[in-house]
Amino acid sequence: MAYLSLFFTAFISATLLPSSSELVMTAMVAKGNYVLWLLWLSATLGNVLGSCVNYWLGTQVLRFKSRKWFPVSEKSIKKAETQFNKYGIYSLLFAWLPVVGDPLTVVGGIFRVKFSVFLILVALGKGARYLAVLAFAVGLEGLL
Repeated sequence: MAYLSLFFTAFISATLLPSSSELVMTAMVAKGNYVLWLLWLSATLGNVLGSCVNYWLGTQVLRFKSRKWFPVSEKSIKKAETQFNKYGIYSLLFAWLPVVGDPLTVVGGIFRVKFSVFLILVALGKGARYLAVLAFAVGLEGLL
C-alpha cells in the first residue's frame, strides 16, 4: 500500500498540482522497511505517467487557439514551436526540475513531440532524479 501511495504522490507531483514525492520517498527510506528499487520504480512510474497526462493536455490546448480569450497569438505559437523544435526536445530531460519541469511536458504535447521520444527523455530524467533522491536519502539514513 505504501508503494501505491508513493506512486500517486509522484503522479500528482508531475502534474501542475503541488505535491512532494521526494519528501515522501525520503521518509520511506528513513523508516527502513521498504525495498529501494520498488520505491524508485513506484516514484518513477507515477511521475512519468503524470507527465504523460500533461503531454495529453498539451495536445488539446491548440484546439482553442482561434478563441478570442486564447492568450497567445498564432505568430507567437509558430515562433515558440520553431525554438522548441530547434533546442527544446532535449530539454525534456529536465522535466524533473521544480517550477519549469511540469510546464515543459505540456509544451511537449502542444508541439507534438513524438510520444516515444517524449516518453524516453522524460523517463530518463525523472528516473535519474529519483535515483539521486534515493542516494541522498540512503546517505542521510547512514548519518542518523
